[in-house]
Amino acid sequence: MTTPAGKPAPDALVVGAGPAGLMAADALSAAGLSVLVAEAMPSPGRKFLMAGKSGLNLTKDEPPEAWRAAFGPIPDWFAEILAAFGPAEAMAFAGSLGQDLFTGSTGRVFPVAMKASPLLRAWLSRLESRRVDFRRRWRWAGWRDGAHLFDTPEGPALLAPEVAVLALGGASWRRLGSDGAWASAFTSTELAPFAPANAGLSVAWSGHMARHLGRPLKSCALRAGDLVSRGECMISARGLEGGGLYPLTPALRAGAPLHIDLCPDLGLEALGKRLSRHRGKASLANHLRRNLGLDPVKQALLNEFARPLPDDLAPLLKALPIRHAGLRPIDEAISTAGGVRLDAVDETLMLRTKPGTWIAGEMLDWEAPTGGYLITACLATGLHAGRAAALTATSR
Repeated sequence: MTTPAGKPAPDALVVGAGPAGLMAADALSAAGLSVLVAEAMPSPGRKFLMAGKSGLNLTKDEPPEAWRAAFGPIPDWFAEILAAFGPAEAMAFAGSLGQDLFTGSTGRVFPVAMKASPLLRAWLSRLESRRVDFRRRWRWAGWRDGAHLFDTPEGPALLAPEVAVLALGGASWRRLGSDGAWASAFTSTELAPFAPANAGLSVAWSGHMARHLGRPLKSCALRAGDLVSRGECMISARGLEGGGLYPLTPALRAGAPLHIDLCPDLGLEALGKRLSRHRGKASLANHLRRNLGLDPVKQALLNEFARPLPDDLAPLLKALPIRHAGLRPIDEAISTAGGVRLDAVDETLMLRTKPGTWIAGEMLDWEAPTGGYLITACLATGLHAGRAAALTATSR
């Protein structure tokens, strides 16, 4: 079978040119296989580039136990895939592409260039040097007669390679290529429903919050269900968003209420003692600022959700309930939960119902918070699937 351009069919097909797909192509081409990468968008790595606009957080340098815990409840065999390409391997991979890195005070690892484009350019150059064939504006449309069907600018195309890795992304940020449309090609038993992950909350602010929109909420601890997170959030016109909130998405999605500890470094008793200090003629706002360091944004939140303020403020300061209207829409989420169930693939990530086809990246039903976990795990699954597919292809 030939491609529309008249070239022989490749040994391996990769669908999707995000981090998982490019890593699969890297592994397949390193094994000496001819590889075609089909991408629906006009250029590769669009979501990857967007993630790197404010500084590409490639991974997080932390102990293996903490790394594993960030991914929540996953099967042991999947945890082993993530452990096999963890923070150290991600840093070594970036180094192999000539990217110098630095580690921040929280363990987050970034390229010195503070963006994704130099790494992506070096990566694409390496793949092109191995004669990896990129086809842009090729949209995967499922299977037909055992072959992969594509809608292309030249019309429908069918490819039946030895092996294929699908890395089509999740269902958020559709303008960057992740629209989840591929799900229609799978059976309901193979899929878990898509849901927002690393998502903001919708909050209908009252008018007095207008002057605080766009300001950060710092030095807080957030709790939903059994999950606790410390980190910065942003007060946006649509609600709350930011890295401090995103790790709580699984609990919030399940309906757990959100509480914010505005004074996480003070216990309830210590807080009470500071509040009981003589106030004199000082306003409550000044009293809270001087004795607790409560800045205007925290005080605004307190007034937004706790009016009328009780005499005993300490319990509210430690667990301020946040009224909200649920998670923001899935297309605004940084990533998605749901997708191809892990029990629908084997331990090499091959789709059980389609021997010769592997699944990688956000297509799979797993989730993790931002902070380097998402990108590194996509690389890990792409590498694992690519190596497994290469082994199958070269052993035939």
